[in-house]
Amino acid sequence: MMAFFWQRAVVLSLAAAMLVYADMKLDCSPDTVTVVWTEGRSQADLSLFRLGSCFPTSFSATQAVFRVDFNDCNFRRLVTGDYLMYSNDLTYGSSSDSQSLAFTHPVVCAFARPKDWYPMIYDPVFSTHGVGHLVFHIALMNDDFSGPAESTTFALGSFIPIMASVSQKTHQPLLLLLEECVAATTPELQPESPVYPIIANKGCLVDSRMSGSKFEPRQKSSELQLSLQAFRFGLGQEVFIHCKLVAWDPNGLDSTKKACHYVKEHGWELLDNYAYSTLCDCCDSDCKSRRTRNIESGRTRGVAQKAVLGPLTITDETS
Repeated sequence: MMAFFWQRAVVLSLAAAMLVYADMKLDCSPDTVTVVWTEGRSQADLSLFRLGSCFPTSFSATQAVFRVDFNDCNFRRLVTGDYLMYSNDLTYGSSSDSQSLAFTHPVVCAFARPKDWYPMIYDPVFSTHGVGHLVFHIALMNDDFSGPAESTTFALGSFIPIMASVSQKTHQPLLLLLEECVAATTPELQPESPVYPIIANKGCLVDSRMSGSKFEPRQKSSELQLSLQAFRFGLGQEVFIHCKLVAWDPNGLDSTKKACHYVKEHGWELLDNYAYSTLCDCCDSDCKSRRTRNIESGRTRGVAQKAVLGPLTITDETS
């Protein structure tokens, strides 16, 4: 699909003093980007450059080169107006013995989209992961889940539409579940990272206990739509949602493989079959896990994959 976009690169200028010593060249192609930083100061350590989360593809005494895919390095993707934009930050982290100051420089590639183009339902805004013959997606969507979100900023209390899906190709039909999701202010989780629990206890939408968050009625077994009410955690900061996606045998639901949300005045309900909502009874206690086996052996009922969605920003319009 990317092949249909006309290329247009947008490079934001450096401060005038920095331009005296350095030059950056940016080459945006439909699926990849090449960034070449040429440095005129001999004291700079070019191994300290990073493009998002990526180290230089190669570097010398005077140049740091990055040749990467847009799916890598934590590129941010935004569909806005007539453009599809990929953005990231080129950073230089000065070492303790270096005379060069640390700095950050934006890198943006923008592609004009044809007037007759519209987003495919499986087109992810931020994250795609493959496991065996399965390809997992997680995306921020527009209000009716018909395409990618046009903004990554949400007002406190509004709803954040999220869709997870799995492309199964020739694999047996599987049910897509979200086993766990937490919000954090970092793209990588650390043991000490403060988090906000969204889904826990093997598929329980715990955030629905205190908000209007809910799973939407399922349209396809391979998709799961979540309307997440914007929360105060990380208010005004970049927020990343870390999830564990599971593709599972639809005939193998139990207390550890389920999608449950809390409905006021009714209690916990199972998304896929209200009659079996007793599978959700453990959501207020402990839903015991069980050992699973490798999907490629043909002896298991599913496979799991971790994914990160973001960054997004939640703002308080009343403040």
